[in-house]
Amino acid sequence: MMVSTKGRYALRVMIDLAEHDDGRFIPLKEIAARQGISEKYLESIVKLLARSGDLFGMRGKGGGYRLTRAPEEYTVGSILRLTEGGLVPVNCQGLSEEGQCGRSADCPTFPLWKGLDDVINQYLDGITLAELLPPEGKVLCRCADRDKG
Repeated sequence: MMVSTKGRYALRVMIDLAEHDDGRFIPLKEIAARQGISEKYLESIVKLLARSGDLFGMRGKGGGYRLTRAPEEYTVGSILRLTEGGLVPVNCQGLSEEGQCGRSADCPTFPLWKGLDDVINQYLDGITLAELLPPEGKVLCRCADRDKG
């Protein structure tokens, strides 16, 4: 499993919104500037997050985005599943929502991939957005697009 740029940036947007939450809508331009990410690229990500109910979006003067819930109520797993379409470690029908393949019962590697899938999901579902926020008074590293992070 390789998390795409879309998934990594979605997490950065959500962390940024949680970190700078002061009750107002935060313009995408501010988020993009702080994160060093193209505003145009972030538009597609925030639309997806808003459509899923993870963000409130408001157009016009005073518009922008904010979280719909407390940071403790979001998990890294739920955000990545939304942006990545799944977190399966291998392309195996028995692990995806497409259902079991005819060979999964006899496949010698299926238990390995199923176990890895379970570990990945449990780990990512066990981390909340709140846990990724910097300690009070500290500022998160503002990485540029080229940082691969």
